[in-house]
Amino acid sequence: MILGLVHIILASHSASLQRGYKWAASARDQPLAPLTGVAGRLERASDNFLETFPFFVAMVVVVHFTDAYGELSKWGALLYLAGRVVYLPLYAFGVLLVRSLAWNVATAGILLLLVSALSQ
Repeated sequence: MILGLVHIILASHSASLQRGYKWAASARDQPLAPLTGVAGRLERASDNFLETFPFFVAMVVVVHFTDAYGELSKWGALLYLAGRVVYLPLYAFGVLLVRSLAWNVATAGILLLLVSALSQ
């Protein structure tokens, strides 16, 4: 959850810096051009986090309620968190390929949680 808040704060502040705080305080009724540069990358990284986090939480809940704790679930949670922590600055700075590797590490973490739950 803390990582999600970091994503939202970084994305919203970088958008405000690019578009101005008057825009940030407005109703935002007018369509705008997409964000560019770091602000655009932070927005996309935040969107991507919000796409994967529900799957992670769902698997943690399943592991908990099926009592499927073990090495797989521990490594799954750690890989997801580590992959997502590394993914954010890599995406913000526009690092190619390594960013995708971090995304794959996080996704592998979700899959390990799934395997842990299914092996019970």
